Amino acid sequence: MIEWQWSRFSQLSTSELHDILQLRAAVFIVEQQCAYQDIDGLDSVSWHLMAWALNENKTRTLKGYLRVVDPGLKYQEPAIGRVLTSLQVRGQGIGKLLMREAISHIECEYGHSRSRISAQTHLQAFYAGFGFQAIGEPYDEDDIPHIEMLRQTEG
Repeated sequence: MIEWQWSRFSQLSTSELHDILQLRAAVFIVEQQCAYQDIDGLDSVSWHLMAWALNENKTRTLKGYLRVVDPGLKYQEPAIGRVLTSLQVRGQGIGKLLMREAISHIECEYGHSRSRISAQTHLQAFYAGFGFQAIGEPYDEDDIPHIEMLRQTEG
């Protein structure tokens, strides 16, 4: 069972922040073998979505995460980023649920709004499934091919 939690940076406990940074490092730095500056100054101006697995002993383990950067700070639109699931649950649909939660949150928080993502190119079809369209040409970010994608909504 997954428990969803949306928090602003100031609402995160030190334990929650630790779990977020630990999982981001495990996926983006260790698993992808990419040394990069994960803590980029945008966490403090973002919404953080955590997908917690509830364990039998009533503890919880972070299994998925993403952040939504406020509009006008990274892009003109709200920016979805740092989308990840832990290796243990990958392929179980948590990533799709994360994206649905993010899109719903953006529409509620910012109105019917466009949103933007800097996607790893091998995930372009995944994000296209949520209405994101590639804009511009692929580019290199930290030795990983990326493409900027924009989602436009009605309204």
